[in-house]
Amino acid sequence: MLDGLVRPRGIRRARGLWLLACMTGVLHGLFLTLCGNTAVAMALALAVQALLVLASNAKHAMLGEPLLFSDLALVGAVFRHPQFYLSAVRLWQRVAATLVAALLLGVVASLSRADPAAHLAGLLLMAAELAALALSLPRSPRSTLARIPDAEADTGRLGLLPAVLLYWRRWRAQPDLEPCPQPHRQAPDDAPELVVVIQCESFADPTELFGDPALALPGLQAARAHAMQWGNLNVSGFGAYTMRTEYGVLFGRDEAALGFRRYDPFLTATGEGTYALPSRLPGWRALFVHPHDMRFYGRDAIMPAGGFAELVGEDHFSPPGPGEGRYVTDAAMTEVILTRAKAATQPSLIYAVTIENHGPWAPDAHGGGSPDLVAGYMRLVRRGDAMLEALTDGLAALGRPALLVFFGDHRPSIPGASVPGGARHTPYVMVRMDGRGRIVPGDNRRIDISPAQLHHAVLDAVLGPVAVPAISPFQEA
Repeated sequence: MLDGLVRPRGIRRARGLWLLACMTGVLHGLFLTLCGNTAVAMALALAVQALLVLASNAKHAMLGEPLLFSDLALVGAVFRHPQFYLSAVRLWQRVAATLVAALLLGVVASLSRADPAAHLAGLLLMAAELAALALSLPRSPRSTLARIPDAEADTGRLGLLPAVLLYWRRWRAQPDLEPCPQPHRQAPDDAPELVVVIQCESFADPTELFGDPALALPGLQAARAHAMQWGNLNVSGFGAYTMRTEYGVLFGRDEAALGFRRYDPFLTATGEGTYALPSRLPGWRALFVHPHDMRFYGRDAIMPAGGFAELVGEDHFSPPGPGEGRYVTDAAMTEVILTRAKAATQPSLIYAVTIENHGPWAPDAHGGGSPDLVAGYMRLVRRGDAMLEALTDGLAALGRPALLVFFGDHRPSIPGASVPGGARHTPYVMVRMDGRGRIVPGDNRRIDISPAQLHHAVLDAVLGPVAVPAISPFQEA
């Protein structure tokens, strides 16, 4: 019955129900081993499932996805960076949850029994259910059970816990990549010597989000007018999952090639450093700029493995001042980026991830009434737009061949205004400057692409397209 409440709903297959029964038996045996009380162990086994169902449904309502195995890897991050995850939960809800958790722990402790027979029975039950579960899982990679990544459909067919377990096993069985091949390229004569890539938090076109032309962003409009290439960036996440877009742009691999690694490609990215942009730009110096703890998502290990020579983290920025919000501002980032760009003495890549527009979009003022989240979002997204304008002008003033790439990592999740289920794309622009600082619009191409295709568009602009060897008539024969 609990599993039937999971969204998306679907008709469960017998195989999924059997796997769920085995997993429930494992939980029951585990708690019986710990507390020695059969009734309490049953209640705890069901409570764990109820908690996962609630978490999955809350995630589905906000982000349009059920709970995934990769989400469990973020449990530690919730405690290290609670402001990222708890800003959507009201204070009274947090207090209530804490009190209920403390009460439950007290009740469980008081009902636990020091009964050796019960503890041993729990251990034997858990071992038997683990054996049954192991025998019930597919042993061949060619098994049709959850063979292709489709979390929505598989959660509906198999249930939440079986889908989480099966996807984790498929992810573990996926082989690592061979080193990235380096095809021959012919760089154009006017190739950029400076590339600045801005991954702007929750940046989207408000005219599309809210259907109001009056909300158009002037910086985005101007950049589109004189960009060498612009369009929609077809990101897969909604409201979160920055790392999916970031991985695509940095490593150039589409989700179809990632398989079950698509849900959190950063979990395995340290072994794929040869695919990263810095590794594809020999002789260049690469800087990664992010005003946050670089341990978040493992960037402190991933970025050096990908060829970044320096990480410019939160210690390089002053904390936001009064009235500036919770996170380092886009204006402060703009100043640091332009300073580093001006000081560059060799071909350089600066990849920056902004954070100001992560929110909260509700004003911190203690006024009455419900906060206007759309107005709060517009206040912050306009600062990202101002960053785009300032960087365009600042890079042009350097008088060096340069390329500015600016894009949004995902759309915001705003209840009642921007919700999952519809379009997910964000805008991107690629603006070129020549050696005199003049903007070179070129063909001003409108092309809708994926984050991985944006990676290759940057390489084509800097190194030239991949050279295709000519085939002689004898080779054709």
